[in-house]
Amino acid sequence: MEIKNALLVDDSKVARFALRKLLEDRGIQVSMAGSAEEALELLSSREHPDVIFMDHLMPGMNGVEATKAIKGNPDTADIPIIMCTSQKSSSFTKEAKNFGVYNILTKPTPPDRLGLVLDQLASDVIAATLSEAPQDDREPLTDICLEDMPDNAEPEPPEDEAPHNGDIPASIAPLTSNLIEQISHSAVKTHVNNRLHELLSSLFDEQFDHLKRALDESSSKQDSVIEERLNAISGMIEERTQNLRDEVAAEVNLNLGRELAEFKKELSRNSGFTSNHMAELKDHITSVQTIDTEFWQTLQSEAIQQAHEISRETAEDIAQRTIDMFVAQQRSATSRIYTVALALGLGIFSLGAAWLAGLFG
Repeated sequence: MEIKNALLVDDSKVARFALRKLLEDRGIQVSMAGSAEEALELLSSREHPDVIFMDHLMPGMNGVEATKAIKGNPDTADIPIIMCTSQKSSSFTKEAKNFGVYNILTKPTPPDRLGLVLDQLASDVIAATLSEAPQDDREPLTDICLEDMPDNAEPEPPEDEAPHNGDIPASIAPLTSNLIEQISHSAVKTHVNNRLHELLSSLFDEQFDHLKRALDESSSKQDSVIEERLNAISGMIEERTQNLRDEVAAEVNLNLGRELAEFKKELSRNSGFTSNHMAELKDHITSVQTIDTEFWQTLQSEAIQQAHEISRETAEDIAQRTIDMFVAQQRSATSRIYTVALALGLGIFSLGAAWLAGLFG
């Protein structure tokens, strides 16, 4: 499985930003928390990450306690945890893995070491070989034990394994002045490193805030300059377009004046009603009257002729209809007489036939 997102838990902004840069260079999306308490709250309120990078020493709940809390919760127990610390002793590594830490990264984290750990984590996830956190009820090592012991110091055996004969086993280093000096040197070194870490974090926060304020002021000034330049350009464009409109309007008015003057001259040349025009109009009216008189006479004679034709055709039509009606009446009367005569003849014939039939019967 490819590691796509990670949760980075560290109280130092310097350490968070440095490790986040390395992870983002590998294409990993990073969420950050400034304390173990904040990390636990994030895990309970959003989707779980593929891996958690946990700082060792933090104010409040430290990294080991946070790891125990995460591994003790069934919802988050399967998330692999990589602890980031300056402790390099084998005893610390063993103790951390007893509480469910997948691997250890030293601070500051070398990029190649980070790549190896992530590649191994991806391989273990694919092969399903991630070891579960052991159920260990022992208390974690104290900060003095984890930080103040020199790398070459050997841990003391448990009390139940302590010798009873007063002999010192070979596996236990004697508490010599050299060993005390090494322990003191390691404690001082750890204290100085922690103090430097705090100072660097404070310096980083101060510089970050100063840079943010400078960027905000620069952005505000830049916006003001841009707005001023835009207003100046807008005013210049408005002024030039206004001059251009005035020039165009003046040219149009001049051309229109010329056209109107020419049109007025043309009208003055063609205007007025002279005596010649009156004579021409009189002759035209006279000729129209003559034409109208001739046309009226022609129309009148044609109307009289048409009236005669209509009267003649109407008289002929009435006469023809009268004749047809008379002939039809005559034919109808003749038909009735013929019918009566035929009926009378048939009756006489019937009587004669009946008489003959009775006579000869």
